[in-house]
Formats: sequence, C-alpha cells, structure tokens
Amino acid sequence: MDSDFTCDNGHCIPERWKCDGEEECSDGSDEFEATCTKQVCPAEKLSCGPTSHSCVPASWRCDGEKDCESGADEAGCATSLGTCRGDEFQCGDGTCVPANKRCNQEQDCPDGSDEAGCLKDIDECEDPDACSQICVNYKGYFKCECHPGYEMDTLTKNCKAVAGRSPSLIFTNRHEVRRIDLVKRDYSRLIPTLKNVVALDVEVATNRIYWCDLSYRKIYSAYMDKASDPAEQEVLIDEQLHSPEGLAVDWVHKHIYWTDSGNKTISVATVDGGRRCTLFSHDLSEPRAIAVDPLQGFMYWSDWGNKAKIEKSGLNGVDRQTLVSDNIEWPNGITLDLLNQRLYWVDSKLHQLSSIDFSGGNRKMLISSPDFLSHPFGIAVFEDKVFWTDLENEAIFSANRLNGLEIAILAENLNNPHDIVIFHELKQPRAGDACELSAQPNGGCEYLCLPAPQISSHSPKYTCACPDTMWLGPDMKRCYRAPQSTSMTTLALTTMRTVADSTGAPGTTIHSPTYQNHSTETPRLAAAVPSSINAPRASSISPATPSPATSNHSQHYGNEGGKMGSTVTAAAIGILVPMGVIALLCMSGYLIWRNWKRKNTKSMNFDNPVYRKTTEEEDEDELHIGRTAQIGHVYPARVALSLEDDGLP
Repeated sequence: MDSDFTCDNGHCIPERWKCDGEEECSDGSDEFEATCTKQVCPAEKLSCGPTSHSCVPASWRCDGEKDCESGADEAGCATSLGTCRGDEFQCGDGTCVPANKRCNQEQDCPDGSDEAGCLKDIDECEDPDACSQICVNYKGYFKCECHPGYEMDTLTKNCKAVAGRSPSLIFTNRHEVRRIDLVKRDYSRLIPTLKNVVALDVEVATNRIYWCDLSYRKIYSAYMDKASDPAEQEVLIDEQLHSPEGLAVDWVHKHIYWTDSGNKTISVATVDGGRRCTLFSHDLSEPRAIAVDPLQGFMYWSDWGNKAKIEKSGLNGVDRQTLVSDNIEWPNGITLDLLNQRLYWVDSKLHQLSSIDFSGGNRKMLISSPDFLSHPFGIAVFEDKVFWTDLENEAIFSANRLNGLEIAILAENLNNPHDIVIFHELKQPRAGDACELSAQPNGGCEYLCLPAPQISSHSPKYTCACPDTMWLGPDMKRCYRAPQSTSMTTLALTTMRTVADSTGAPGTTIHSPTYQNHSTETPRLAAAVPSSINAPRASSISPATPSPATSNHSQHYGNEGGKMGSTVTAAAIGILVPMGVIALLCMSGYLIWRNWKRKNTKSMNFDNPVYRKTTEEEDEDELHIGRTAQIGHVYPARVALSLEDDGLP
C-alpha cells in the first residue's frame, strides 16, 4: 500500500512508524540512517520535517488539515485560519499582509512566502532609448513621460514639441543659406549670394544667425528677417582666420566658439566679436565640428586628422578629455541632444551615424550605410528625428534617432549641403548667466568671463580669460602684458617670442616663463592686441609703479647708484633700439608676404574630400551668385530641389 513502508526484509509497516525512533522492522531498517536522511523536496512541495521522508504540496500548508504524519504542515500556523480580508495576502505562518505587497521584491511575510514564485523586476529604463525622453521605472513595468514643452503622441508614443513656433531646419548650400519649415513644409532661401558658406549656428532668443565663409575667411551675423540684405550682415571676426569650419553659439553667456583647421585652433569671442582669445592651439590636427552645452558649461568638437577623435572640455578651455578615439575616421559633424544627454556624430569614411552619452559611454551605432551615409557632413537632432546632410548624394536625410529606422530623404538635388541646425525655442533652454549674476559686472573680469564646467556642486561658475597677447595677473581677473625691462636678456626673449609667433607654423604655442594663462595652454603672442582691450599697456606704466613681476628693491640705492644705472640704461637703449627696429621690419615684411601668398592661393586640398576649389570653380561661383530663382514654394514630404542657381539640369 502507498501508506506502508517496506522493510529491507520484505515486511511492511505503517509509513508513520518510519524514523520515529523505535525499530518496528525486525531488521531495524525503518530506523537506518540512510532511510531517515532528510529528503529534499521540490520547490512546489513542502517537506514534512527533518525526520520525515515525505513531501506534500505547498498549498496544503496551514490549510487546517494535517497532511504530514508529524503535523509539520500545520505547525506554527495561526490558530484562526482564513481571517485575512480579500485585499490581503496570507503568509505561510498565517499572518496577513496587504495584497499589493505581494511580489514587490520586499519580504513582508516573516517566512518570505509573499515573494515565493515571483518574477524578478527588470529595470527597462537602463536602456537609454526605452522612451522618447523620460523613462520612469516601476515594479513590474515602466512609464514614458515628456519634458515640459512636449506632449506624448498617442499614436507613436513619441514626444512632440507643442511650445513655441514651428521648428525649422536651416542648412548651408555653398552659395546660400536655406530654410525648411518642418511642420508646414515651406521651403525658402534665407541668405542668398554668398561665396562659400560652410558652418552656421543660430541664437533663437534674439532671432540671429551666424555663419562662416571660407572664401572670405570671416564670421558674420545678422537678424534672420534681415539676413538677405548684405547691408544688414555684420562682420564679427575678420582677422587671424584661415579655415573656420565649425561654429557654435553659447546662447546663455553670449559667446561664439569656432574651429579653424588652417590655424589648428579652437577660439572663443563675444557675440559681437569685440573680445576673443584662443582656447586650444596644440594637439589639434583637423578640427571641424563644434557644439556647446552652456547649461553644464561644456563644449565638444571633432577632429578628423591622423588621430581622429571627439573631444570635450569646459567652455573656458579646462578639463580637456577625449570621448571617442577608436573606430572613428572622419567625424565630420556632431550635435547634442541636451534633453537626453547624448552626442550624435556622422563618420563619412566609415559611412556611419553613431551616438554616445556626454561621458563617452553607452556608445551605439544607429546606421551603417554607404548609400544613405555616402559622405555625410552636418547633423542635427530634434524630437525623435536625426537629420544629416550628404555631399555625395547632394541631399538631406532623416531617420529615427532611437533605432536608426524610418530613413527618408527630406531634400535632394542640393549644391554641396554642409552644416545643418534646428531653429526652435526648445533647442536652446534658458538659464542664468553666472558672469552677469555675480556681484561684479562681467564677473569682475577685465576682459572675458567664461563659464566653467559644472563637474560638481563645488565647481566654480566661471573663470576669467585674456587675449592671446596677455596673461592673467595674480588676482586671476586683470590682464597684463609681458613686463618691459632694460635688461638685454628680457628684451631679446620678448623679441624672439614675437618673431617666433609671427613666423612659426599656424597654431604654434609660445610658453611664458613668468605668467600663466587662464586655460590649460599658454597663450600665443599675436602681432597686435584687439582695439577693444581695456587692459593696461606695459608702455603706460609709470616708472614709479613697478610691473607685476618687477621688484622695487632698486629704490633703496643712493643717488650715485641711480646715476650709474641711468648711464647703463642709456647705453643699453642705444644698442637695443636698433635691434628692435630691425626685428619689427623683418616681421612686417614676413606678414606682408604671407598675406600676399594667402590671397593668391586658389587650392585647398585635404584628405577628406570636402573643399576642392579651382580657378574655374571660383569663376563658376561668380556665375551662380548672379543668377536668380523662384523661392517660397510649398515644400512637400520629399522634394527634388533643382533651383536654377544650383547650376543643375
């Protein structure tokens, strides 16, 4: 029988007599150690105790009936069973807990029976692309939400902008800047008759647009509604520019940043161009695109030189670090998604579109296609779409920024489309300018006040900067020139540094033994200081007032020593003045020759085939600029653009 236990000698005894401490089998096999060893019961069953060989269904626990011979299935149960309410869960020991605490990954029952058989919760929000914008994880599920100014699309579950004006896509088309309304699909020419516009950016709050012209080597600005009038186009930077290929506007602190692949530098200036300085002039090969995050105080740029990379630093030039250096070749364009804290870039040699977070982690390749990414250049992100220009396809494409799907052509038959930006209020959130909010105007800085990266709550809000010809003083606010001295050694050092800067390769860094610049680099000496500088000039310092690095111990000497010093000084001046004049003449001659050579250069050839110009092409440019075309027509979902001024059939 099922309820009997068979002894080793073949006799049968009741199962309950087994392992009860008394030998009922004549051979004692009912009490053997091997027989009485605790049996391991499966998860869905309950063991009847350490001395029992039986397992019963776990559901029989505390059901009011003894199913184990020893009654272990009812041991420790509440004396009154079935007293839990309908909204409660009864634990294995008979206690009651709220039913919503069942499977909440917290042990609320003393015996843990409320978590038995439950599945472990998965945090879906660990995937950065789980939601369009905000992901909120709950136990057993997650929920997607949108940032202020956006609403969830009931059909696609994507966040759509509902605040502000209709978003526009603005892009360069070599001889002009064009605009596409992404909602109304209106297509128009924003700025006509340009020479060779490549990089651009916008300041939404002031309705201004900024752009670089490679042929003229200048940076311009104008109001959007007046930009078509050349008289309204303001020249911001027109000196010491060679190949400005990347441009970004800090809409919070009112600065512009740009890369120069010819000078191999990254620079910053006020939005009116009045004050500027070089932030980086070393370890740059072919700097191209640049983007800024004024909310956190960082800027990002790409370099497609021999060691291609994407880098990051503070907007004041400190805390420089490399984010991407492997599996990257020609990172032409980069853009920032401030809401989701991700950076997107296109690689025109690998034919890829990828993204990372702002720390360089969670790298994800969205698209790899020689067809759709034949030679991409500019890139922009808005809502759940990523847009990019392609030089070889002469088109603008779009795709889903979360998964790289839904690739579509937005415009085609373009003429060298390069940079591309989104014009919308939500792309440039408002924030406080730390320099303006400080107790002193301009943060107490004599020249430039630059935002500092917000690495922690203790990070400084800003630092001061000086022009390339000057250095910060001990107070880290005022700017000083290198001190003048009657010493031949000091004058020779100054002359050598000045000549080296004017005759060296572009981007040469001259290091000062006395002064330290605000950034991680020592500033370069230029031929002249910008006219807008208000810093004291060394020549204007009174003889009675020692320069910041000059000791005044000579004041303790008597009249005789003073006369001797005057004689020596006069002799030194008689020798050194002619030397200085000769050095200045040589430097002036070189600058004139270099300027003549640049103006007569007709070709710019790079490994990355973007800017290849010949004399015939420039003549063709003049012909294109003189043509006119119809503008302002309605732009459908996909349009083949073949305006007459493009020179296309």
